[in-house]
Amino acid sequence: MNRIPSYILRFVLLVLLQIFIFNNIQFSNFINAYFYVIFILLLPFDIPRTAMLLAAFFMGLTIDLFSNTLGMHAAATTCMAFVRPVVLKWISPREDYEIDSLPTLQYYGLRWFVGYTLVMVFVHHFVLFFIEMFRWSDFFHTFFRAILSTLFTSLLIVLSQFFFFRK
Repeated sequence: MNRIPSYILRFVLLVLLQIFIFNNIQFSNFINAYFYVIFILLLPFDIPRTAMLLAAFFMGLTIDLFSNTLGMHAAATTCMAFVRPVVLKWISPREDYEIDSLPTLQYYGLRWFVGYTLVMVFVHHFVLFFIEMFRWSDFFHTFFRAILSTLFTSLLIVLSQFFFFRK
């Protein structure tokens, strides 16, 4: 309960950053920075699945409202939150996750965090870009765009871990 105000503040801050800064960063229509997905990545391990899905949906819906994207971000973030428990189980450390820890670089190391971030961000970007295209005829173009944007967004997220999220 005492973490809720910090998550609300993080939600608002990430929405503002995405709308005013990261939505304006685009490299030749191939690389887009969707930094706001860090909100879902850094949710605690013990969050109830329903709460995680609702938080992801409302984060995506808020971005949709300001980006005029008609539910694309809501679908992508909800899908990302839906696969998160599977990904966490798939990449779990041998001694499993500590109860009070968060999925951050400082707790689990660079290798674990980069793998987790790359998989989760790719799921988000893959869903988002294919919903945006809404056709399979441009599969390779869209797939390449998803990979490039995943790498760029993941780089920003990992760098943010070094600067803003410390123990």
